[in-house]
Amino acid sequence: MENGSSTKNTPEALLEQEGQGATESRAGLNLAPLEKSVRLGDLAYEAMKDRLIRGAFEPGRKLTVRAVAEALGVSSTPARDALNRLATEGALVYSGPKTVIVPYLTLDALEEVTAMRLALEGVAAERGAANSPPALADQLEKMQVTINKALESRRYADVLWTNKEFHFAVYKNCGMHYLLSTIEALWLRIGPSFHDLYPEFAIQKHGVHNHQVVMDSLREGDSRGVRAAFENDIRDGYRRLKQAIRARAETEGQRG
Repeated sequence: MENGSSTKNTPEALLEQEGQGATESRAGLNLAPLEKSVRLGDLAYEAMKDRLIRGAFEPGRKLTVRAVAEALGVSSTPARDALNRLATEGALVYSGPKTVIVPYLTLDALEEVTAMRLALEGVAAERGAANSPPALADQLEKMQVTINKALESRRYADVLWTNKEFHFAVYKNCGMHYLLSTIEALWLRIGPSFHDLYPEFAIQKHGVHNHQVVMDSLREGDSRGVRAAFENDIRDGYRRLKQAIRARAETEGQRG
């Protein structure tokens, strides 16, 4: 009797009993199925987040719940949920009960985001390059052809769309999920401001050169070279965005 009792009171046995009880309790609950709008809200959020990261909406752009709902083919509820989440994360700012604005990046925010990008994307680039499949350089080459064609025809929105693919094609191989999530959060904040890179970036071709170094370094098995090229890309972008922010401040000062 003592042996049987002690067996039932072991931590393993108690956990097993608790687990069985929880299962039975859940089975007996009168829960209604989740509404479809809950899942649609998540899908709407991911869709809007992706477009902001890729620079699909420039700073100052106004977005209404109604327009977003119509564009995504959903009702106003999931559209509003998506905009609320993005506003909470600082990617959007409410200007009215049903209207949000894509905010302009301040100089302080640019400096903070850039410092974090250099640290985090540098790690992701180096580790991603070290773990990359042999065909990655060729895949990036095709992306760069798309970018170059878009640059030539001044389709800067298309440039930004593929630019994100280029960077994250390397980063995703780093094997660090939380690192990638943090980098995406930084791009969510700075993505719309990438519009200010052009047309100057297209003329000077800083990004084209940096991307070429990335591909060359990958083919040479030089993961540190890949990291340096991406870091130079971030620094070049920082200098251009800094100029744009200061120019905008001067313009607004003259108007005031």
